[in-house]
Amino acid sequence: MSKEIPLWEKSNLTLEEASAYSGIGINKLRQLTNESDCKFVLWVGRKRLIKRKVFDSYIEKVYSI
Repeated sequence: MSKEIPLWEKSNLTLEEASAYSGIGINKLRQLTNESDCKFVLWVGRKRLIKRKVFDSYIEKVYSI
């Protein structure tokens, strides 16, 4: 019995989930997370995950992306 966890309750999101959650395109998220000083990316091997809480605070602080 697999139960779907809502996006706003997950601690880490895939690029697709982060895109649906934030309304920011996958390509733009990929570009942002490629930056060496990106604080909200978590690399698991070659897979990148978005740290949702850090991503939320980043979104609140920026003026434009």
